[in-house]
Amino acid sequence: MSKREENLWQGIDADARNALNTRDYSAASFAQELSQRGLDGGELVAVDRNQREIKEAWIPGVELFSRKIHPQRHRGSFGEFVRRDEGILAQIGLWPKQWSAARMFAQTAKGFHVHPPSIPDGATAADWLRRLFIDEPDNYSLRRYDEEQWDVMFFLQGRAETILCDVRTGFPKGVMRFFVDGDNHRSSNNIGIVIPPGVAHAIRAEGSEDVIMVYGTTTIFTPEFEGRIASEIETAELPPGWRKFLK
Repeated sequence: MSKREENLWQGIDADARNALNTRDYSAASFAQELSQRGLDGGELVAVDRNQREIKEAWIPGVELFSRKIHPQRHRGSFGEFVRRDEGILAQIGLWPKQWSAARMFAQTAKGFHVHPPSIPDGATAADWLRRLFIDEPDNYSLRRYDEEQWDVMFFLQGRAETILCDVRTGFPKGVMRFFVDGDNHRSSNNIGIVIPPGVAHAIRAEGSEDVIMVYGTTTIFTPEFEGRIASEIETAELPPGWRKFLK
């Protein structure tokens, strides 16, 4: 602790002074904000992904797109998810085979899940994935949507922190951390998310309300596609006394 800091905190006892730390409010790079502190989803939708710093920090294959939520006075709201023949999904040639819904109770989380990329016979995983997302990223006809699970995710209620981590063979371990608002919170953070296979994803409920989400998948639900990493947060352990009694 510097002399100036010692003078500032001289009215606090020594043990407390030694335990002091302050939050870092200094400006960080885009990559640091995205991977460590987290950014608003609406801010990410608006960035120019051709800028070098942003392109290098972005996980290849991930797409974020805006949604507009229309208020319906005295009744509620109306919000579209996505149109098959317009927007991002039309551009990349993806349309889900199955739609599902999930509720997360307030102050809970979904641990990291990852779906396996489909690698063609005779190709090495690293070479194939590099061709798909680095060498020919706009050649969407190469993508094997029918054989691997891509997720398209929307939030109807609550606020959620979403964390993506690239764990594909041959790729740097990129991290994207951002916040999404449900339809009941109209804002620029009402967005849709496209998550490729090989990108692990976790979600935490923000605040005191449940999170309700709807998501589409390019394959029907297949248990062996559901890889879990560090998902212990989903396990509600019984109290020690209960566990002892049950033994």
